[in-house]
Order: sequence, then structure tokens, then C-alpha cells
Amino acid sequence: MTSPLLMIEDDARLAQMVIEYLGQSGFEVTHANDGEQGLEQLQLIQPELVILDLMMPGIDGLEVCRRIRALPGQAARVPVLMLTAKGDPMDRVIGLEIGADDYLPKPFEPRELLARVRAVLRRRSDPGQASASRTTPVLRFGSLDIDRDARTVQVAGKSCELTSYQFDLLVAMAERAGRVLTRDQIMEAVRGRELEAFDRSIDVHIGRIRNAIEVDSKDPKRILTVRGVGYVFAKQQD
Repeated sequence: MTSPLLMIEDDARLAQMVIEYLGQSGFEVTHANDGEQGLEQLQLIQPELVILDLMMPGIDGLEVCRRIRALPGQAARVPVLMLTAKGDPMDRVIGLEIGADDYLPKPFEPRELLARVRAVLRRRSDPGQASASRTTPVLRFGSLDIDRDARTVQVAGKSCELTSYQFDLLVAMAERAGRVLTRDQIMEAVRGRELEAFDRSIDVHIGRIRNAIEVDSKDPKRILTVRGVGYVFAKQQD
């Protein structure tokens, strides 16, 4: 059974190469050559993942990602893998801040794209690589409920919007509550592979998670920073 993907990319030759290469690995890639068409196709085919170019005429990739995350229901949660051509790391940070799950700089090797696509989809199907010994799908910390099976997060009964990757980060830390984790340990727990990660990506995603689950993201009580080391998810929470 093929897995439907959507690629929003104005470079037709690159898109054709990706369609052919990923097609050999069981992915059916629909190509949209601009942002408007991509948003239309997203609603039509309901892809498992979107490969989104950052630099496009008209609506650029950042705006497309913002609009995807603003969609109602499950459509807003589709994983987004952003392609960046610029060398400025801030482009990657901005993409992660607005809801991209991962990024890949151009030019890229098709094998790395395939590896990243598979990694994002694996995180979605096996959230947080949770232990098989767990007795309940719901993690509760005070008013915070994390449902690993439904992939939902609530604070005092109010739903919190997180991307697929951010949800998996939260689960990985919550399952290790009370343990101080380095950035590398957090990335390994979520990715489960040795792919090189952007040094600031964890910080950006944790900032987004804090915005969603903390009463005051500038004075966090759930995810605490351990300076010079990493982060710790608090065991005792209100």
C-alpha cells in the first residue's frame, strides 16, 4: 500500500526527481507548484506528510506552513518537512517556530530526504518510542493530561495545539520526568537514529511546547531549563 505525500515545490525538475525516488520506496507523491495549489491539494488528498519548499513565488513556505497550522481539525497536524535553500540558520529556526516538524537544506541527497520522511512518519506512528510496559496511555501531571494513544494534550481540560514532533518531544520528556536530559538525549529519544540535527531545533520546539502548556512560558514550571546541560520535565506540577 502506497503512502500519500504532498510536495509543494516550484522547481519542477526537483519535484519529478523526488516523485520518482520516493515512489520506488512505496510513497505516492502529489506535486503542487505553488502555495495556493498546495493548500488546495492538502484538503483533497489528506497526505501523511507535506514536503514544503521555503522559497516560492507568491505565497512562500513560511506562510503556507502558518496556514496549514491554522486549519481546523486533523489537517492542522499533518507533519511538515521544510526544504530550505538559504544558508542562514535563522530560516530554519523560523520554520520550526511556526510549526515545521523537520527541515532539510538544499541541495540534498535523495537518500537523506527518504530517511527524514521515514523518521517523521515513524515518530507519528510510534510516538515517543514509548515503553511497551506502560499500563496507561495517559500521562497526568497536575492539570496536564498527555494522551499517548489519542495524541492529544490538555491543560485543565483545554486542548493544546502541538505539531507531531512537538508532541513526541513532550512525551519523551514526560516519560522521563525528573531526569535531567541533554539536548542530544532528547533528540535521540525522539528520532531514534543518528541523523544530524540543527543545534537550536530542540530549543525552538521546547519554546513552542511551553507556549502551549505553561501558564507563563517566561516562567515555566513544567519544563525547566538546566543551564549548561539541558532540560528536565518536572514530576510535581499543579
